[in-house]
Amino acid sequence: MHIHRLEKIWLAIGVAMLFVFLGVIGVGAFAMGMQPPTGHHTIDPEKVSETYPFNNPGLEQVGENEYNAYMIAYAFGFKPAKMEVPLGAKVHFQVTSPDVVHGFQITGTTVNLMAVPGEVNHYTYTFDKPGEYLVLCNEYCGAGHEFMATTIIVK
Repeated sequence: MHIHRLEKIWLAIGVAMLFVFLGVIGVGAFAMGMQPPTGHHTIDPEKVSETYPFNNPGLEQVGENEYNAYMIAYAFGFKPAKMEVPLGAKVHFQVTSPDVVHGFQITGTTVNLMAVPGEVNHYTYTFDKPGEYLVLCNEYCGAGHEFMATTIIVK
């Protein structure tokens, strides 16, 4: 079998790029000590409503103008149904789900999480503009998915 000279050149370039890619990944993983995020937080999805702090979802003040927001995404709704946050507050969202995978997106912000059964996802955001923020499920979760929304009111 005869391989044309240009084909050999392109094969050599492809193999070289593969080695460069693997080298960059190897240096990042081993020499620079890069790792996946730590602090993996799990929860029993069948006991979400019985497990602290999700047994009383809502806003909890943890410092001066700093809050923890515990939220549950469930089949076609969110708990709590509405939440009021002070203007300029730094909010640490902790979101989970007892049933299926849901999305948790606050429109007009950079908050975009997945609520996965058995996992607690975290995100911190500072609300610096007043108004009503719509929270949507952006992951298809069933027949009533389009009705799954809540609001966060920033005053």
